[in-house]
Formats: sequence, structure tokens, C-alpha cells
Amino acid sequence: MSAARSVLSRFRAYLRYRDTVHQLSRLSDRELADLGISRYEINGIARV
Repeated sequence: MSAARSVLSRFRAYLRYRDTVHQLSRLSDRELADLGISRYEINGIARV
């Protein structure tokens, strides 16, 4: 059962990552700058 939980946990983490990338990508460059994020950092930040 732990293997299934591991897969489910990784899948949920991927969904959170994908949602975070989507949400940050929708922001303008100005809004990202206000947050101290540049567009090329979005993927790295979403992985944290």
C-alpha cells in the first residue's frame, strides 16, 4: 500500500506544481516584479 501512497503523493505534488506555474504565469511582469520574481524563475519557485 505504501507504493500506491507514494505514487499518489507524487501525483498531488505534480498537480500543485502545475497549478502554481499556471497561476504565476498568468501574472504580468510588473506583478511578478512586485513579488520579487522574474518570469524565468517561475518553474524553480514552483518546485519549492
